[in-house]
Amino acid sequence: MATIYDVAQLAGVSPATVSRVFNGTSVSSEKAEAVRAAAKQLKFVPNRTARSLRRQSSEVIGLVIPDIENPYFTEMARGVEDVASEAGYSVVLCNSDSEIEKESTYLDIAVAEHMSGVIIATASEESSLEGILATGRPVVAVDRDTDYEIDSVIMANRAAGAAATRELIDAGYRRIAYIGGPAQIDTAAERADGWRDALTGAGRAIEADLLKFSTFRVDGGRAAMEELLALPEPPDAVVAGNNLIGVGAIQVLSEHELTPPKVGVAVIGSLPFTTLSPKAVTVVRLPARHMGVTAARMLLERIRGDVQPARTVVLRNELQAATPR
Repeated sequence: MATIYDVAQLAGVSPATVSRVFNGTSVSSEKAEAVRAAAKQLKFVPNRTARSLRRQSSEVIGLVIPDIENPYFTEMARGVEDVASEAGYSVVLCNSDSEIEKESTYLDIAVAEHMSGVIIATASEESSLEGILATGRPVVAVDRDTDYEIDSVIMANRAAGAAATRELIDAGYRRIAYIGGPAQIDTAAERADGWRDALTGAGRAIEADLLKFSTFRVDGGRAAMEELLALPEPPDAVVAGNNLIGVGAIQVLSEHELTPPKVGVAVIGSLPFTTLSPKAVTVVRLPARHMGVTAARMLLERIRGDVQPARTVVLRNELQAATPR
């Protein structure tokens, strides 16, 4: 049996456009004709009863995240699910892999399936929310802010980068590097700004070769750490911009027999796994579950008709210092 997605593929349009055609929403005559021709060819028949029920209340919200394998985002998803479930909503988890095209497809599906709203950690600064916002559905941004007038829940990223770096400075390290995710992602850039703030505040020079932007994954941390160790004068400490970068950096340091305290390590975000003692690494904990809880509550308020101006909630971090060397 043909689905709305089959029709969309054959007609060369998005699933949301197919939905608009059969719901009587205005679309261009060219697209409407293509959709009806594809539906006729595939013998697609809209389920009008189900569609009517979805119009009344979908009781489903979408959660779009960039990396389902990152425990930070799965912890956040748990917070979203706990709040949504208690309110009688189901959560559809979508993994964009930080790819705008995948992200856009999931947003189209959210519209086509009449989801009540979406919580999203955008793939990049070029992510577009215009289509889903045009439908009137509420959207809440998490982890990364956007240029749209929507609710958002973010971390105190600059403060986290500064706190991690200051801890290494206070521990006596001199050449402190920073490894972040992609420079165009505000979380990576803001944490790097915090690194700069702490160094400047301590009267240290900002050395360009000690700043590395990579991916937010283990392989990104490994590659950047190898580059840092290959410098004529390697760093004696490093700030990892997220949990998985921290894992990769520690792996490389272990392979070179440079584990803390030989080389100091501070990680922004809880380490999901490491063979080191928790006391060997400074950790700036990010309240990921609380982020999910807060975002879900804000979305549900919007679904219930909250009309106040867009809000931004900034969550505080918690420093867990390493044992002094």
